Amino acid sequence: MLTYLRNLLLVLLISAVAAVADSSAFDLPGPSVSVRVTRAGKSLPISAVPNLQPGDRIWVHPELPTSQSVHYLLIAAFLRGATNPPPDNWFTKADTWSKKVREEGIVLTVPEDAEQLLLFLAPETGGDFSSLRSAVRGKPGAFVRAAQDLNQASLDRLRLDAYLDAVRKTSDTAPEALHDRSVLLARSLNIKLDHQCFDKPSEQQAPCLMQNTDQLVLEDGHSQSMVTALTSGASSDLIGQLSTTRVAGAGAYSPYVGVIVDLARMMESFRTAGYQYIPALALPKSEALNLRLNNPPSFRKPMSVMVIGLPAIEKAQKPPLRAVDANEIFCLQKPHLVLPVEGAPLVFSTGFARNMVLRLKSKTGKQIDLPATANPTRGGFVIDVRNLQAAASELSGAGTIDGNLTGEWGFDAFEGPGFHLLSAHASKWTVPPGDQTALIVGRDDTLHLQSDASACVDQITMQDAAGKEIEATWKALKDGKLEVQVSLKNEAAGPVMIRVKQYGLSNPDEIPLRSYSEVGHIDNFIMNSGDLDGTLQGTRLDEVASLQVNGIQFSPRELAREGEKDKLRVSVPDAAAASKLHEGDKSVVHVTLKDGRSLDVPTVILPSRPKVVLLSKNAEPGPSSSAMGIHLGSENELSQDGKLSFFLKSETPSSFPRNEKIEVASADESFHILLGLEDGALVLQDSQNVLAQLDPMKSFGSSAFGSLRFRPVQVGGGNGDWQPLTSLVRVPTLNKIHCPGSAAEKECTLSGNNLFLLDSIASDEEFKNSVSVPLGFRDSTISIPRPAGDVLYIKLRDDPSVVSTVTLPENSRDNNSRGGASNNDR
Repeated sequence: MLTYLRNLLLVLLISAVAAVADSSAFDLPGPSVSVRVTRAGKSLPISAVPNLQPGDRIWVHPELPTSQSVHYLLIAAFLRGATNPPPDNWFTKADTWSKKVREEGIVLTVPEDAEQLLLFLAPETGGDFSSLRSAVRGKPGAFVRAAQDLNQASLDRLRLDAYLDAVRKTSDTAPEALHDRSVLLARSLNIKLDHQCFDKPSEQQAPCLMQNTDQLVLEDGHSQSMVTALTSGASSDLIGQLSTTRVAGAGAYSPYVGVIVDLARMMESFRTAGYQYIPALALPKSEALNLRLNNPPSFRKPMSVMVIGLPAIEKAQKPPLRAVDANEIFCLQKPHLVLPVEGAPLVFSTGFARNMVLRLKSKTGKQIDLPATANPTRGGFVIDVRNLQAAASELSGAGTIDGNLTGEWGFDAFEGPGFHLLSAHASKWTVPPGDQTALIVGRDDTLHLQSDASACVDQITMQDAAGKEIEATWKALKDGKLEVQVSLKNEAAGPVMIRVKQYGLSNPDEIPLRSYSEVGHIDNFIMNSGDLDGTLQGTRLDEVASLQVNGIQFSPRELAREGEKDKLRVSVPDAAAASKLHEGDKSVVHVTLKDGRSLDVPTVILPSRPKVVLLSKNAEPGPSSSAMGIHLGSENELSQDGKLSFFLKSETPSSFPRNEKIEVASADESFHILLGLEDGALVLQDSQNVLAQLDPMKSFGSSAFGSLRFRPVQVGGGNGDWQPLTSLVRVPTLNKIHCPGSAAEKECTLSGNNLFLLDSIASDEEFKNSVSVPLGFRDSTISIPRPAGDVLYIKLRDDPSVVSTVTLPENSRDNNSRGGASNNDR
């Protein structure tokens, strides 16, 4: 019976929450209340005050129209904790229709030990003040919760509004910049960004980015979250289940919409014949608290009392602002200089951060302040460098300069992250010795430049001796170097001049160099017996048209440059031609150039390299793949905790040597292993065929993924060619899926471990109804589309091109669905 009642209560509560959430838009404009706070003789508008403190004087002025037909009482209530009712003198009543209040407002002084402040706007009924005071004193904890949640939800609404306004403005004025600005907005304001919106036509991108607003705002990482509050009370088990639903934000989202769950529950319990309580979001702008309601006020009994939360009474919580890249160097002279920051979205959505400057110290110790403005569409603080010219002499030649973002957070001094900056100055640029002869006419080349002023480079140009512009593009590298791509395909050899223009300097730095007409030179020709390919090494091998070895014609394939040398791969037309070249044959390679010239170089055919062929392979799934019926969508995939066995046949030599090993490695060879007979990883079936066994988790560790390839390796006999083997993917452990009892509910909750290994989850094979798993996802549950049957479709982050399936077994269901009519918990 107890279990039945608990389940019944849960169903009723979820239904009530869903009904309330349907009206959670807070799109009804309410009245406005002006608020100003004075501390230690300094006054600030409420929009610039993140927290209150004992002793603060708070001026409150309700901005009700003179034509207001219903008289409203303004009641201020200070609270001092969930278990400590406030004294009677912590309540203040004001008749908003009186001349004194209309003209002067009221002044409140924050008492010692107070922790929260609530404002109530209540229609005058007689006995209203005493009944409201009794309600607050009777259950102070509920009103403490209301104050916390309202304040937090208002802050989150400010972030959401800032994001939506910026997206609309960008879509209207600069749609081509929507992608880049939206990415920066999402980082600055901690908003969930759906990158799939950018796959849509341009006119549909902005509406896509602004849909599902109740799931856009993530926790700000600074203020107390509602999810924590919901799961810390006496009913934490029940509310904990609610907090994993879509309505309550699934644990990853802020309390903006989820606040309705708790407030609706709390306020409904205080409904009397005379009053019902409705929450009001307070959106500050200067001194005005502009109220937004989610339910229209009622002026019939029970009449509506608007509940307004003000900032908490506590010590200042400085924003956890940090530089995106603490090692990056910025140029002070760069126009519209932006210092990228993250971690504190309230800096961008509120007026709490005031009088922000970038504070520098010159080489003489002089302090230089440059105004700084938070701009979420730029991803950081925009620095006003217009007054920098006056301090140019103080900064010139100072090398790297350290600066800090400083200002005020409300009434308190605030020091933000530090940055490394550079003042533009004439500089001497160096070219590495290996690049000094890198400019070869007739092709594209790359050279590198380096100096202590690389962060201030604005433009790089190149001219020949006659002043003709030569095409050149460049990019900055992380080590302070510049990589310059130069096109000399149609240029003549001779002197060239590279000019490096820095921000703020009128004269560019000049670097004289020379371009060369390279004379082709053949160093050697390398080929192994039995191979179809050989390698020609030398210089200017792009001029090679063909070559012959013992009368066998070779054709050029890929050209690569390593250091100052070219490597050209050449191949014979078929195996029959290659079989005429034997180990130890001495010959002369005849190289024909495109201009008709020919060059000769002696060579010796090297011993044959080991060669094996893959006969078969078998992948065994690991524990994570089988925990909830994950079936990889490609036979070429291997789960990281699985095992792979494959048979190989030795072709060269015809018998598999006992000292030969099989090397298995990733495509970039960042991880690899040698399998041998001596360690049991290779087992001979007979003299020619061998069974190889691979345990990826044991061999490579938990962070290995991607394409695997193999090759034979002989001690002293060279290495064979790489061949593809399989694709290694990491698989999460899926525990169960929970679906609401009503088929109308379109979402379920999937639980498991390492869900960040998923790229996306869908209810259909075409992924028309899908959800993406964001980068950095750390939760053990995620909301997913409701499965149409007993199969889910997933894409793994390690191989998102393949669709895999998850079979939902009967034994993964929750206990509360067994034996009943519901079959929705799996």
